[in-house]
Amino acid sequence: MAQKVVLIHHGESRHKDRAADQLERLGYDIVNLHLYAGDRLPRLSADIAGTVVYGGKYCITDIETMPFLQEEMRWIEACMTAGVPVLGLCQGAQMIAHSLGAEVGPLEGDPCEFGYYGLETLDPAFMPVGLRVPQAHFHAFGLPAGATLLARSAGFPHQAFRYGTKTYGFQFHPEVTEPMFKEWQEAPWAREHEARAGCQSLAEQQALSQETHRALDPWFRGFLTKLFGAPA
Repeated sequence: MAQKVVLIHHGESRHKDRAADQLERLGYDIVNLHLYAGDRLPRLSADIAGTVVYGGKYCITDIETMPFLQEEMRWIEACMTAGVPVLGLCQGAQMIAHSLGAEVGPLEGDPCEFGYYGLETLDPAFMPVGLRVPQAHFHAFGLPAGATLLARSAGFPHQAFRYGTKTYGFQFHPEVTEPMFKEWQEAPWAREHEARAGCQSLAEQQALSQETHRALDPWFRGFLTKLFGAPA
């Protein structure tokens, strides 16, 4: 039976992201789902090797009124209970944190991060010192009880956490390739956040882009390989 990884998206993209690409290279069958557009999640069965929950425009406050987000929350909790790998990216990380009882929302002063930002790693075995990552968010998550903080940034104190051994939440976007981020830079929602505290100028983003992606790519692919392993 082929091993599958379920990828939950909250928007469309013209480009394949790093997570999908690396998981395919490892030999997994990829199941791309867009629940906001009517897709439904499968039953959690032995052929499902894990899940990745992506970022998007939805907030934790939307869960109460959006049934598809409620379904996603149940899926996240079922996967964590079953002990299969779970990776949440931006909104996905916020949903994991929320499911574990942590507070999620804007920080005081309503800052954002849009561009390429250096992280402070708290565990060199998790991430090399000085790694810079793509960011696109204005909400933050608290650290869930029992979770281990793995990285932080100057503006946002919680950038990555691990819960147990197979659940990870990242506020940043290591899955985003350079063409994907350029697509984001041109989106109307990105221009709306340009005046927010913490947002990098387009010139700063362009200066940092190439080197950021060059260093980020092998780290994230290695992380996914360790988390998911090869298909059984």
